[in-house]
Amino acid sequence: MTVAPAQPREDADIESSSEKYARRFDGPVGRWFVDFQARITLECLAGLPAGATILDVGGGHAQVAPPLVEAGYRVTVVGSDPSCGKRLEPLTSAGRCRFDVGDLQALPYGAEAFDAVICYRLIAHSIDWRHLVGELCRVARHRAIVDYPARRSVNVASSAMFRIKRSIERGTTRPFALYGRGEIARAFEDGGFAVTQVRPQFLLPMALYRLAGSVRLARTAEGLARALALTGLLGSPVIARADRRSEPGGSPRG
Repeated sequence: MTVAPAQPREDADIESSSEKYARRFDGPVGRWFVDFQARITLECLAGLPAGATILDVGGGHAQVAPPLVEAGYRVTVVGSDPSCGKRLEPLTSAGRCRFDVGDLQALPYGAEAFDAVICYRLIAHSIDWRHLVGELCRVARHRAIVDYPARRSVNVASSAMFRIKRSIERGTTRPFALYGRGEIARAFEDGGFAVTQVRPQFLLPMALYRLAGSVRLARTAEGLARALALTGLLGSPVIARADRRSEPGGSPRG
């Protein structure tokens, strides 16, 4: 009898939930990056009712959960391994956030179990990103928000720059896939969602600003890039918001 090979495990969040990974965001530049990301995330959640339920898939990096909790959302984080909950302990131990362990390719929740679902730092490393997006859509009642590295950006040179970037990032950078807006939109459409916002974050890689060690430089350069409309064209990573459609071909609901 032939035994089918076991499916690979979706466990990229183990690394992004580690203290080693968190050190990428130490210092003023790293904090500025995380704060900027949090601000966009909260803007993408605007319109949901007070106390809405949020599932943060692979969110053991603890970049999203704290600002969501502070904003009054009821937050659950799901990780692939118990170790992914370590950085969330200040919240979970106080009963302000829930942490579950589950298969990220088969989320342990029913259909439309949460008002919104967020997934950062995972799609670019996923074993099956389209299926992952399908799972996000399945458990989200109204909205799904993801981030991804854009193909139309300076990431086109990512292979050539990988060794340099890895040295700047203290050895924590991983190879990652790049995506176009169209393929992300199609994956959400397959799940019954429509992408309603795309928010490119930065024109230049954060590694360059970390190397310079200057928040002022980062703010000035990125402010100029936005003023020249370069970020919208070539910015990365992109935060994309998708809303559930009321019916195939219909307008988003909720």
